[in-house]
Amino acid sequence: MPLDPDAPTTGRQSTPPQGSSGNIGMPTSDGVSAPPWTGTGSSPAAYEGEQDARVPRLDAGQHATGSAGVSPVPRVVTKSSATAPGGPAAVALTGMTLHELQVWAVDRGLPRYRAAQLHRGTFRRLAKSFAELTELPGPLRDELAAQASLTQLVVENEVQDAPSRTTKTLFRMDDGALVESVLMGYQDAGGHRRHTVCLSSQVGCPLGCTFCATGLMGWARNLTAAEMVEQVLYFARRLREHGQHVTNIVYMGMGEPFLNYDAVWQSVRILTDESGFGLGSRHITLSTSGVVPAMLRFAEERSQVGLAVSLHAPDDDLRSMLVPLNRRYPLADLIPACHQYVAATHRRISFEYTMLDEVNDYVDQAVALARLLHGLICHVNLIPWNHVEDLPYRPSPPEVIGAFRDTLERYSIPTTIRDTRGSRITAACGQLRTITERRHAARETDPRRGH
Repeated sequence: MPLDPDAPTTGRQSTPPQGSSGNIGMPTSDGVSAPPWTGTGSSPAAYEGEQDARVPRLDAGQHATGSAGVSPVPRVVTKSSATAPGGPAAVALTGMTLHELQVWAVDRGLPRYRAAQLHRGTFRRLAKSFAELTELPGPLRDELAAQASLTQLVVENEVQDAPSRTTKTLFRMDDGALVESVLMGYQDAGGHRRHTVCLSSQVGCPLGCTFCATGLMGWARNLTAAEMVEQVLYFARRLREHGQHVTNIVYMGMGEPFLNYDAVWQSVRILTDESGFGLGSRHITLSTSGVVPAMLRFAEERSQVGLAVSLHAPDDDLRSMLVPLNRRYPLADLIPACHQYVAATHRRISFEYTMLDEVNDYVDQAVALARLLHGLICHVNLIPWNHVEDLPYRPSPPEVIGAFRDTLERYSIPTTIRDTRGSRITAACGQLRTITERRHAARETDPRRGH
């Protein structure tokens, strides 16, 4: 469908001349914007290769084998790094399905019904400790406390924004790693409330997207299924105090979920188990920057879990600048994988598009995006960029974002401008962790403390 040439628009009409990157910073000698750490000596181990050290790889044992499939990924880890009194590392029961918990209990000489009691107490009653499970005998509660755990996460920092009903929490893991989660509250015109948890899947991220605060951190490790589940359980307990419950989960926090596929999928199984937490699959969305082999694997799951793709650009040149993973999985591979997902699941796919001033917000880029997505059952979310210190970007003005949306809709692409919830509390991915770590570092070097 061609654009109406007489239709008024306030958007930018054309992209910068060839060879210009608009507002994109940190160009390399080849004219391509590099991840912020390139050439600094602090590049994470997740980047390697003789041709381009910035091209991300999957984790060890997770190298992609091409469009045919995914090579093996590490098994799900259920042990926490916490050491039980007088014994080995505690087993994280929050990382087990009911069946796995039954096997674990029987192996320890417990009847299967005890596993069912543990499961209900953990995921229905949202118990934080074994002491709360009063249906179990006292000696058994003590034994479980010595061998296992129900909570590994400790709140390191938390900020709230009452007007937007947004809470952002920074969790410290048993090994000291820091990850963020966000709880977002919504209320529609009919008074119905929704509570969405945005959780993290990795400590840091190996992809180095140049507009993302998490991309500045590099990658430390994958989260276990238990560590992901416990982010949700934390907010579920908070909501229960007010007679509310978690209604939606999005894997859109720190990390690339499809580079931690097995643990992420294990957490989804746990959270959708009808005998436990019981959230419907359609209320969960996994986000990816375009790990094509894992997307094809996900399509084969035939699940009703939703898929969101972080796109951010309508062409390979710009997308490779913003999302270096595009060098491995360009649009010629990514878009067919999206079609395959829709064909397999009959579900609409969402595309996330962060609006960067004078970078990817021109009207002709909207036209190119509409043509790229032609024929897909999809929806586009336009996301005003949340400012991140040390990054050379600006958010697109509201009128430019509106014109971009209008252009997409003229091409019959359903489009929404996402509410930048929690912008006052640094709710964008990675920001709270960065600020907290800088404050800790400042205290450590404060001369008044004798350092």
